[in-house]
Amino acid sequence: MQTITDIGTLIIRTPGTLGGRPHIAGTRVSVQRVAAWYKLGLNAEEIVGRMGSLTLAQVYAALTYYHANREEIEAYLAAEKSSYEQLAAQMGELL
Repeated sequence: MQTITDIGTLIIRTPGTLGGRPHIAGTRVSVQRVAAWYKLGLNAEEIVGRMGSLTLAQVYAALTYYHANREEIEAYLAAEKSSYEQLAAQMGELL
């Protein structure tokens, strides 16, 4: 018997998990992380290969969320990049 998955249940927000950012249900993999890999040129199958615990449906759900809410996810990616650059600059000052 075929199992039907409601795709609306694949991406969730949980207060206290990943800062309340959208992530793949049942995991700690954020939509932002999947989008970052996608923007680096990985396709859905390659992302699944990198994160062996994810299914192709979960990755496509994350990519769909990203494309439907690009401004939100791009803001998370920009904030992450800024934090990384600040930390790198601080570390450079210590060396």
